[in-house]
Amino acid sequence: MTTSTATSPINRHNSHARGREKLKAHLAVLLFAMLLATSFSFGGIATHEMDPVALTALRYMLTVVVTGVICFRIKRYPMALPKNPWRFGIIGALMSTYMLSMFIALQFTAPVATGAIFTMMPLMSAGFAWLLMRQRTHGRVLFSLIIAAIGAIWVIFRGDLQALLSFDVGKGEMIYFVGVTAHAIYVPLLRKFNQNEPPLIFMFWTAVATLAFIMIPGTPKLLTLDYASVPMLAWFMVIYLAIVMTLITFLLLQYAAQRLPSPKVLAYSYLTPSFVIVLEGILGHGWAPVAVLSGALITAAGLVAIATLPD
Repeated sequence: MTTSTATSPINRHNSHARGREKLKAHLAVLLFAMLLATSFSFGGIATHEMDPVALTALRYMLTVVVTGVICFRIKRYPMALPKNPWRFGIIGALMSTYMLSMFIALQFTAPVATGAIFTMMPLMSAGFAWLLMRQRTHGRVLFSLIIAAIGAIWVIFRGDLQALLSFDVGKGEMIYFVGVTAHAIYVPLLRKFNQNEPPLIFMFWTAVATLAFIMIPGTPKLLTLDYASVPMLAWFMVIYLAIVMTLITFLLLQYAAQRLPSPKVLAYSYLTPSFVIVLEGILGHGWAPVAVLSGALITAAGLVAIATLPD
């Protein structure tokens, strides 16, 4: 007499554990999207107070220091070079490209335009995940991504069809598109390049490599920066971007990337425009018209479908 293992208590327990892990991953990437929204509003403010390249360099210098203290002083991880350090060189090059392109682009174009370019990232990531890892995306997931993207674009242009049709691709949009492409490659590489390092150690070496690339254009900017004239608001932005938008979002993204396919991870970024509109309303910059809410609902419906479809 044989006993089926399909419904054994061990299998049921493992299935429930995997389900809990995936739920946590979905919540982590939802929080990532919420925090990402703050980078557009706060980043736009910061670039008017400080050179964007200098701002990015200072941000990553602080990130390296804080992460290093956590890793080697608090967690007491051994200080040693990582295995295959070339991994972090590639990741650092991609992340520095994205960060610099975003802040530079905001000098030439409005956040609404960069938001429109940003909605291309999940679909691009699906393509790169297949190229780099042969990670296939289910047809229904792709369809749901497209539906969510339509809703996000509708939100970005505030339900104004004329504004969408008159969208002009200029210098800022092209700069940011290069960065978005780099980020779309970056996400699947988080899973491909991870060799079971502790997340904070992986974050530390990623930040070190990113800073190394940023310092190439950043060094002359830092040498000529008039630190005495930098307002306190700009220093607050540097701290916020370093701790929240670099350290915390990286850990959230890495946690989700280890448990969900890349397109599902980045699909939540479609909610970022809606979060930006809510944040702008809270800051007193005005609330979006009712027509925009339909786009937010379409995006939410697409994301619910993506979350419930098989990986």
